Amino acid sequence: MRAKVLGPLRAAVNGVEVVPTASKPRQILALLALYPGRVVPVSTLMEEIWGTDLPASALTTLQTYILQLRRRLSAAMGADGPGSAKDVLVTRYGGYLLQIPPEEVDVHTYEHLVTAGLRAFDVEGDDRLAATLFRRALDLWDGPALVDVRVGPVLEIEAARLEESRLVTIERRIDMELRLGRHSECIAELTDLIARHPEHEGLHSQAMVALYRSGRQATALDVYRRLRMRLIEDLGVDPSPQLQRLHQAILAVDPQLDVAAGPRRSSTFDRYAS
Repeated sequence: MRAKVLGPLRAAVNGVEVVPTASKPRQILALLALYPGRVVPVSTLMEEIWGTDLPASALTTLQTYILQLRRRLSAAMGADGPGSAKDVLVTRYGGYLLQIPPEEVDVHTYEHLVTAGLRAFDVEGDDRLAATLFRRALDLWDGPALVDVRVGPVLEIEAARLEESRLVTIERRIDMELRLGRHSECIAELTDLIARHPEHEGLHSQAMVALYRSGRQATALDVYRRLRMRLIEDLGVDPSPQLQRLHQAILAVDPQLDVAAGPRRSSTFDRYAS
């Protein structure tokens, strides 16, 4: 069985899709897929479906949803296939688990690649490899996590965690690109990102660096001006000291802003805006 949660929920056995159309069984499958090989307690599954307002029939209804999922698994596995649906969607004391290897779920491959990218940067000092690994991790995404699943209180937290991880990985990948001198290639992406995240200082910092290095000092300064106005109007705060230092460096045409002049083990983004 292979499963995807980084985008629409997908799960297939022998190439046959097993994701149910009914919303509550989809929630159960999504939650189990996030933790392959680990028991998800009955209480957690019920909280996801009903929150704190559990109906009297909650346990019986949950068991019915599990049965529905097993029927879909059984149909996909076929009568002549090895094992049974109960070997894949396993009952354990106090809960259920999907008995599949973690690498069969895209989120675990994503997290493995991110970890490898961090190691390539922090330990091996290989910016090019780190950028490649971060890019491969991000290529696994097909849209917002669990975009077609109605999320309850448990999946809502998981989806938010994954989206935050995705944004951080994007920021890290762009930092590698800036370290490698690929500033011009990053401008279009950063323009879109700061429009989507209008108060995210890290992305604005990267946009300012990319624009400045591409000979667009005035546009870089305008990015800072618009962010500052938004922060003051919406939150009543000024940009962070790091961002203010970057702004001053652009005004002063600081040679440390140049790729060639920047220190090897800390990017311009790190130096001024981390």
